[in-house]
Amino acid sequence: MVQKYLLLSNEVVTLTNAEYIGNVALSKSGRDEGRYFIVVGIIDENYVYISDGDLRTIEKPKKKKIKHLNITNISADEIKNLLLAGKRVSNSMVKKFLQYMNSSEEV
Repeated sequence: MVQKYLLLSNEVVTLTNAEYIGNVALSKSGRDEGRYFIVVGIIDENYVYISDGDLRTIEKPKKKKIKHLNITNISADEIKNLLLAGKRVSNSMVKKFLQYMNSSEEV
C-alpha cells in the first residue's frame, strides 16, 4: 500500500518522494553551492523546497531541482515529524540542527 501526502502544493506525492522530507541536502550548484539545507516540502518529482532557517526561512523556502542537490541520509526526525503532521517548524529549529550537524562533521 502506497501512502500519499499533500505537501505545499496541490499535487499528491507518493511516499517514495516524501522520504526526502526532513533530510539534509547539500547544494551542488547555484549561488548556494556548498551550503546545507533541510528539505521542507515536495513540489513534484523534480523540485523540492529547502530551508536553512537563516537566508532561506521556513516561511520563504527555496525551490530547487533535486538533481542540483545531494540529499543525504541524515534526517532531522523532529522536524520531519512536525512537517508531516502539518505543524509549525521554527527557523531556529532548522538552524540549530544544521549547526549541530556542521559542528559534528568537522570533528
